[in-house]
Amino acid sequence: MITIKEIAKQLNMSTTTVSNVIHGKEGEVSEDTRKKVKEFLNKVDYVPNINARNLAQNESKIIGLALKARADKYENLIMDPFVSELIGGVEETIRNAGYFMMLYISSDIGEIMRHVSTWNVDGLILFGMIGDDGIRVSEKYKKPIVCIDTYSIEGLKHFTNVGLDDEQGSYDMVSYLISQGHRKIAFLSDNQSGVDFARLTGYKKALKDARIRYSSSNFLQIHPKSDDLPGSLEEICQRSKEFSAIMCVSDLYAVTLISALTDRGISVPGDISITGFDDNMLGQLHRPALTTVHQDVKVKGVTAAATLLKQLRGQRTANQIKLPTKLIIRDTVRKIN
Repeated sequence: MITIKEIAKQLNMSTTTVSNVIHGKEGEVSEDTRKKVKEFLNKVDYVPNINARNLAQNESKIIGLALKARADKYENLIMDPFVSELIGGVEETIRNAGYFMMLYISSDIGEIMRHVSTWNVDGLILFGMIGDDGIRVSEKYKKPIVCIDTYSIEGLKHFTNVGLDDEQGSYDMVSYLISQGHRKIAFLSDNQSGVDFARLTGYKKALKDARIRYSSSNFLQIHPKSDDLPGSLEEICQRSKEFSAIMCVSDLYAVTLISALTDRGISVPGDISITGFDDNMLGQLHRPALTTVHQDVKVKGVTAAATLLKQLRGQRTANQIKLPTKLIIRDTVRKIN
């Protein structure tokens, strides 16, 4: 690759003049000189050395995105439509701002910490952190951090968490089911922590406000790992006869359950009503179309990236950013007497 020094020599100019044109300091260069340098750069197809420029500016122009994937849930995290849409929102935002994205995925927070602490990135976005994960990362990494869907940031007041009003969204959906005559309503998830706990809390609150007793037997646990999924679906389909509706913690699980029920001759919504949460492509394309809770996943990724960019510019950001939800009523809920 041709260097600035070689370009300057061929144009019979100083390296400072050529560098000013390349780096956009065109106010210090005459119009004729600027035109001459740019024509030459196009002729030789010059590509700036980004690493050298960033080193000189004491920044990497790289933002890290670390995703924690539960080993008992994901074999390939990016296959989840929610995650891929989230990553797309983050990447587009930082690219438009002139940054690059470095992505790392692991189910081991210790492994994430070892890599994150060595990254030469300007800031970090964390997804999937639970318990004291965020605290452990912050002990190793001292630059700006924004979390997505992290529900345990106590003691981390310098963090910003971009999340959702998950509890309210779940409450609204269960209230809708109750308004349609359903009282035997189950809640399906793979765990009771983080985002899922917030949605379970909203579900319980809606039952309580309607004077419907909650029982631990109302919680249906799906085991999403490929080896465990068929057995857990078989059990859930058998138990579905105990309920008139099942609220699933995600569209992915809702569509998975509907397919399993259909395979066993159980009609949705004829025999049982099913709802989801997220309003992603799976639920929109499935037939019958899925009744669900809408969140704008891309906006969540965009907001997280934009918030981190604000921090990099020295601006203060809120500790919590909660994005809204809304009900999307389609075809998987039947009104009963």
